[in-house]
Amino acid sequence: MKDFWREKKVFITGINGFVGSNLAKTLIRKGASVYGLVRNENPHSFLYFEKLNKKVTLINGDITDLHLLKRVFIEEEIEHVFHLAAQVEVGKALEYPYLTWESNIRGTYTLLEAVREIKKNIQSIIIASSDKAYGSYPIEQLPYKESYPLIPDYPYDVSKACSDLIAQSYCKNSFKLPIIITRFANIYGPGQLNFSALIPDCIRSALGLSVFKPRTNGNHYRDFLYISDVVDLYLIMAERISENKALRGEIFNAGSNNPINIKSLIMKIFKLLVSEKSYIDFKRSVIFSKSESVGEILFQQMDFQKVSRIFEWKPATNIDKGLELSIDWYRKFLKNEKI
Repeated sequence: MKDFWREKKVFITGINGFVGSNLAKTLIRKGASVYGLVRNENPHSFLYFEKLNKKVTLINGDITDLHLLKRVFIEEEIEHVFHLAAQVEVGKALEYPYLTWESNIRGTYTLLEAVREIKKNIQSIIIASSDKAYGSYPIEQLPYKESYPLIPDYPYDVSKACSDLIAQSYCKNSFKLPIIITRFANIYGPGQLNFSALIPDCIRSALGLSVFKPRTNGNHYRDFLYISDVVDLYLIMAERISENKALRGEIFNAGSNNPINIKSLIMKIFKLLVSEKSYIDFKRSVIFSKSESVGEILFQQMDFQKVSRIFEWKPATNIDKGLELSIDWYRKFLKNEKI
């Protein structure tokens, strides 16, 4: 559907964030009218770096403001919603669980209640849950499948599981909202300017612009998705559910099904960026924590057979290519920016 998005009215929560701004960029290129909710304008975000803020309609407000959301949906005649706003830092969730639940849980049910009450126009709602919603499973039971019960322990993981279940409720029973719930692996790539995230932190350090201090013992295994693969899949999902009511309430995993050890990932990034001697020196000097990281699931791996079967999708960018593309982007970005 080449021209599907032309003149479509799209609302993105979390448009100031990494995924939201990349999604907005693609939608603008496809001719959509993009509206985004921002609580605080961030001139250091990818949205502003790419000057996308001048090409979208930004609405100042909070995701928990029901009346604001209803007004925007009605006045702007919004047709498609991507709910990406969330407090995503695991460490912050441990320190401030209430604020995480306020944003991630209340934010989700407020958005969906606004859609339920206006009862018109909305053709698709894509809800970003997370692989963390599954909780911790023994490695022999991985990869995660959509049928697995959600058994989270940690505050961030619980917040995503709760918002996931709330979304399921709003598309079942009498509400029947056009919702698809996504449980994606760790997303990375150009535009991720939260340097508490592992990959941008490593790249910046390997470029000699900061000192790398591991916040983990490096023993965790994670599945990764490159940003362009995520954006492509979001758009395919929204297009298909607009025409196929049978997709309402469906849950989809996405990942590479090829998890990588975090210590190996860190070493891979440094090896790509520094000389052989510097790499050897770094490998000898870096000291990983000896204790397990609190709030972190040890093994995560995503089965994506369902999304592949229904949408004929699979990730186009493996971790090696994705890191090369990311490094090239950060090298250019950090050359001109003080972050």
